[in-house]
Amino acid sequence: MTKRMRYQAWRWLVLWWYYFFLLWITTHGQTRYSIPEELKQGSVVGNVAKDLGLGLSDVFDRNLRVDSEAGKQYFTVDAGKGELVVNDRIDREALCGQSASCVLPLQVLTENPLQLHRIEVEIRDINDNSPVFSTEERFLKIAESTATGIRFPLETAQDLDSGSNSVKSYTLSKDECFSLKIKEAAGNRKVPELVLEKALDREKQSVHELLLTALDGGNPVKSGTTSIIVTVLDNNDNVPVFTKPLYNVTAYENSVRGSILAKVEAADADEGVNGEIEYAFSEHTPQSALSIFQLNAVTGEISLIGPLDYESKAIHELDITAKDKGIPEMEGHCRVQVMVIDINDNAPEIVLTSKPNPVREDAVSGTVVALIRARDLDSGENAKVTLKLPKGPPFSLKPSFSNNYALVTSGALDRERFSEYSIEITATDSGSPPLSSKKTIPVSINDVNDNPPVFTQSSYNVYLKENNVPGSILHSVSASDLDLGDNAKISYSILDSKVQDVSVSSYVYINSDNGSIYSMHSFDYEKLKVFQIQVQAKDQGSPSLSSNATVHVFILDQNDNAPAVIYPSSAALGSLSHQRMPRSAKAGHLVTKVTAVDADSGHNAWISYRLAEATDASLFTVNLYTGEVRTKRAVSEQDDSSQRLLIEIKDDGERVQSSTVTVSILLEDGLHEPILDLRHKLSEPSRKTGRITLYLILSLASVSVLSLVTLLILAVKCIRSSRSSGSCCMRRSDCDDYKNPNRNLQIQLNTDGPIKYVEVLGGDMLSQSQSFRSCMSPMSEYSDFTLIKPSSTTDFKEVISVLDASLPDSTWTFESQQVSRK
Repeated sequence: MTKRMRYQAWRWLVLWWYYFFLLWITTHGQTRYSIPEELKQGSVVGNVAKDLGLGLSDVFDRNLRVDSEAGKQYFTVDAGKGELVVNDRIDREALCGQSASCVLPLQVLTENPLQLHRIEVEIRDINDNSPVFSTEERFLKIAESTATGIRFPLETAQDLDSGSNSVKSYTLSKDECFSLKIKEAAGNRKVPELVLEKALDREKQSVHELLLTALDGGNPVKSGTTSIIVTVLDNNDNVPVFTKPLYNVTAYENSVRGSILAKVEAADADEGVNGEIEYAFSEHTPQSALSIFQLNAVTGEISLIGPLDYESKAIHELDITAKDKGIPEMEGHCRVQVMVIDINDNAPEIVLTSKPNPVREDAVSGTVVALIRARDLDSGENAKVTLKLPKGPPFSLKPSFSNNYALVTSGALDRERFSEYSIEITATDSGSPPLSSKKTIPVSINDVNDNPPVFTQSSYNVYLKENNVPGSILHSVSASDLDLGDNAKISYSILDSKVQDVSVSSYVYINSDNGSIYSMHSFDYEKLKVFQIQVQAKDQGSPSLSSNATVHVFILDQNDNAPAVIYPSSAALGSLSHQRMPRSAKAGHLVTKVTAVDADSGHNAWISYRLAEATDASLFTVNLYTGEVRTKRAVSEQDDSSQRLLIEIKDDGERVQSSTVTVSILLEDGLHEPILDLRHKLSEPSRKTGRITLYLILSLASVSVLSLVTLLILAVKCIRSSRSSGSCCMRRSDCDDYKNPNRNLQIQLNTDGPIKYVEVLGGDMLSQSQSFRSCMSPMSEYSDFTLIKPSSTTDFKEVISVLDASLPDSTWTFESQQVSRK
């Protein structure tokens, strides 16, 4: 009992030191762990997060995961504790065979940023396999005349374990004629040999049954057995002997089938059939070797019937037997070791360690896109792999360790030029001739808002007829954005500005989705001729980008104003105009002059006069262009003393607008000079009326003189600058109209039939101009020149009331029009 307790205490002490050694390796190696095979699923290997300097939060946030280069996922990471745990059964023999060292390389990946760590897990062998013989029984035939000391090679046992757990010794059951010797072969292999210790006597014992036991070095020890049945033969007492006990042969793995690799030879001292030898593979030769090699039973030539593959097996060991045909049969043994020479028959392979991440187009150089690994199943120089990228794409390969590379950016990216790259990586080994392979890695480029919207035009000109329907569309602007998604979604807006001291938003509005501009109300050319809109296109990127375009809106005139009579002023006041004419008037006598203006422009403002009705149509005529009313013939005594004329005034618009004025003419005897009568009349008023008249005359005279001087100066300059009599324009500044709009002065000489008039325009395009028009009739009998100060058409009645009291019927008139400025 005491001995048992001591044994258990010793066992616990050994286990304690074992786990302490394991913990020490894990802690101080940091990237290497050591575990025994066949651990249960869920067993902890080590805290990989702690060993890599990561916190528990990093395990989840950075998606810590492990990838095995062996292909099968034997390990996983506990996301809660950051521990590396066993995920599947680990069989060291399946992974590494009988290799002395079995290290499983693992790759630990973390994201944000993307990093790759390499750790190694050493798989230690445990004694989980017993030695096994390929056959349960081995039959030997030994002639009774065989000399003592002869050795007979026996089958070696195979143990899948390695190191101390592999086969260490053999034992043979007790027999007085046989003993067991262990021969040390290449690679520290132990080959059991049966030694004949005492001469056989068939008559005494014809069959010997022996039990061969193979023992491994594990704790506890495991064993395997096979039966050896020795049949004692008579006569043939010479064993075939090979010229060499071991044949070393080399062969390239690309050797053609049918080629002879080696030839074994054995000699037998016997004669006749006892000396005839046949060659054969030993009984325990594996089927994999029999599918590759063929042995000629007569010549002993070993030929190739299957492919050699250095990567599958580099050394083949063949046991060959030479048997004679004597009775009993005698056999000799040798071994052929075929060493396969590697050739470059495996192309390198490119493996993606991580899927390529999309890259922002503003990513800096050196941004990691993907992790890749290169491998080649060959060995030596044939396994050295170099990777190459094509020229052009802004990417490069950054070497890491153990044929691991990082694909990184090496230049500026522009999604608008290339939204996706197909990067073809070429892997080439160092063999002769070199082999290569290619792999295409797609890399998509994520959009960044680096392009502002661009209008199809920097400015737009829109022509709109006045009196338009409110809510109608004026124009549509369009902009495009080279970006993608929200970065390319464009919204339109109108920047705030003033038109005639009113916000432009009260005139128009814009559809933010499609850029259509609509009017808010009807426009009047006489009040607003032109204005501009600043349209902004803004994308929905972050930060958003924008651009502007100018829309010039020109209002086109429509014939929507009828001519307005400004003389005789009585017509404008709603009563008949009474005129006096002497009965002594001759043909062509100027009775009066009708003057009208039209608020429209161009053809819509061209005015013509026509006598619509008359008491006596044969007595009076109206000039078509000047509106002068003259006698067609001399007045006779038979003519009525009261004549009534209805004069129609029409413009030249597409839809003609017209107005009428009624003139009542009184024929009086003894009335000769209206002007003299008027002057006589002017001398009689009271002092108050005379003072007003005097002021009016002085004002009109001053303005007239100033206007004449201005017109003469402008006319001289226009004649010098241009020989054309149609128009002349003088600007006080060389600047554009929009830069200094208030300094533009425009003089235009127009001719409408017999009417000669000068039109003076001032102001800019965006403000309403003042216009001064001087109408001079060459047929007028008087030289009076009348200047009316600028005023709107709504002030006609006030002007007429003043003129009617002071001016004669036949005067030259100067008319003006002004609408509100901006």
